[in-house]
Order: sequence, then C-alpha cells, then structure tokens
Amino acid sequence: MFSYCSDPAVLEGIQWLSCYLTTGKHMSFYVSFGTVLLLLAVTAPTAMAFGFGGAMAARARFAPLSWFGKGYIAIVRGVPDIAFFMFFVIALDQGIEWLLHKTKCPDWTDPIRQGSDFVVCDIAKMPLGTSPQWMHEVYGFTLAVVTFAIVFGAFAANVLYGAMRAVPRSQIETAEAYGLTHRQTFWRILVPQMWVYALPGLSNLWMVLIKATPLLFLLGVEDIVYWARELGGSKTAKFTAYPHGDWRMWYFLALLIFYLAFTKVSEVVLEKVMKRLSHGQATLGGEAQRKAS
Repeated sequence: MFSYCSDPAVLEGIQWLSCYLTTGKHMSFYVSFGTVLLLLAVTAPTAMAFGFGGAMAARARFAPLSWFGKGYIAIVRGVPDIAFFMFFVIALDQGIEWLLHKTKCPDWTDPIRQGSDFVVCDIAKMPLGTSPQWMHEVYGFTLAVVTFAIVFGAFAANVLYGAMRAVPRSQIETAEAYGLTHRQTFWRILVPQMWVYALPGLSNLWMVLIKATPLLFLLGVEDIVYWARELGGSKTAKFTAYPHGDWRMWYFLALLIFYLAFTKVSEVVLEKVMKRLSHGQATLGGEAQRKAS
C-alpha cells in the first residue's frame, strides 16, 4: 500500500480511491478472479474426461456398461444443478469423513448420526481443525472441481454421444472394409471426425460453465461473488478505515463486464477452432470453405 495511505482520514479524491482499492481485502478480490479462471482451466478438461468416458460407456456393446453410461447422463441431467451441487458436496464430504472415522477411530462408540448432526472424531475431519487456512480453501476448491466435473461431464457425455452417432455410417463401413478393427475404427475414424459435430454443443456447454462459476459462492469458496458482496456492502467508520455506502451495484457491474469480456473472447476462439475442424469435412461449414476457395 502507498505510504500516504497510513492515515485514510486525511485522504480525498483519487488518493483515497487508490488506497481503498489496494487494501488486503481488495487484493483477495483480485486473486479470486484467478480462482475462477483456475476452476475453468481444471474443470473443463476434467469434465471432458467424464464426458468422453460416459459417451464411450453409453455406446458400449456390453449392456450393463451401456446402462451405466446412459443412467449417468440421464440422472445428472435430470437433477437441477443447484440441488445436485448442494447435495453432492455434502454427501462427498461426509462420505470421506465417514471412511476416515471408521479407519482412524475404530473404538468410537457414539453414533455418527446424532439427529441432524454428523459427528466424527477430530482426527477424521476434513480438513483438520488445526490445518492452515490454505488447506481448507484447497479442500473446498477440490470438492467444487469434482462436483462441476461430474455435472458438466454428464452434459458433455450427451453431446459427445450424439456427435459419435452423427458421423456418417459410410465412414465406419469404409474403415471396416479396409480391415480396421473396431478399436482402430473408433480411434482413427470416429473420434477425429466427431469433434466437428460436437463442438457447437460443447461451445454452449463452455458458456454455461462460465456462467455457473458463481456457484462457488454456494460451496463456501471465497470467489468473486463473495468478495463483491463483501466489499460492496455498506461500511461504517466503526468497522473500516474506508467507510462508504452500498456500492454493490458497482462491484457487480465489474463482474458483469468481466463475464461479458470473457465470453466474447471464448466466442472468437471457438469460432476459429470450428473453422479449422470444418476444413475438408462434409458439413455446411466445410462446403462453405470449399466454395470460398
């Protein structure tokens, strides 16, 4: 912080604002933008892995595996996102603590379920009460990533499953006529060609994932929504050196600009990827490129 910020009471105008915007809480606010970007960077490939696995399972020739893949897609897509987020995070957290409790506290005699409370021994809590704050934040962030990946993985699985079925059957038959095995046909013919059919759906899913990041706030992670509400609320001189009125509108306006800018950049990048994937394909985009050339 600037040296002249030592006495905020005598500051005014630009000096006051520059000191106000460089407080420790504002630094946490700026870091939280990185938290959102990190969530997207980790969740997107993880959700794609879940989605690809779910799509492969759904189209498997082994009936129980196919039922599992289709059930995963149907169940997760059929449950409201916020309900799944609130339920799954609690269930996963308690499941981990229950396993640790059974392993580390075998002599425990009291019931774990005590009314509406879930009580385990201290050494089974995740994370431990004595753990540093960063471990609590990493644990909460990890639960959030797993939950996001499972939810959006189901939607990605549905998109990829449809894209696999959209690849012309003649391509598969030609590969089989050349003597390619089922595995070779899948990896060399089906997978490379399915992306042009999957990208429009995956693009929409990416946009929805960006808009869903404020759900971090509901999972207890100090994200940009948490800090916007915390910093924007009315502050009196009794609790802060920088008192101000209700500024939440301005903070949430900053979030609006951030999300609009990020989605615009995403649209430009995805459009270029789509053009590249459409090159040489028997699709409307591919035909348009051939006519233009």
